[in-house]
Amino acid sequence: MVESKDSKLFYSIGEVTERYKVQPSTLHFWEKQFPELQPKRNKKGNRFYTEQDILLLDTIYYLTKEKGYTLKGARERLKSDRKKLERSATIRSTLLRMREFLVEIKKELDKKNPT
Repeated sequence: MVESKDSKLFYSIGEVTERYKVQPSTLHFWEKQFPELQPKRNKKGNRFYTEQDILLLDTIYYLTKEKGYTLKGARERLKSDRKKLERSATIRSTLLRMREFLVEIKKELDKKNPT
């Protein structure tokens, strides 16, 4: 996902699991299945994900959880057309965030103006 200029440099595993609504074990498994996914680690071994990692995770999530690809199928698609898939995943992620934002605005407006 592409964020604004003030986006974070690194995301903790907790932030990433919250974003995708998956368990940390799922992310660890994806690291083994997708060699290009290599989050940074601190001295304690904690994982920290960069924007590039998030973009790849958006794509992996899109393929496996939303399009129904197997992990093998997702790896093959990534190899054949990564840029196009990353664009699609980024667009979808952005639209979902916009939708969440609009739903929150609607809730706030409904609170202020009950009918």
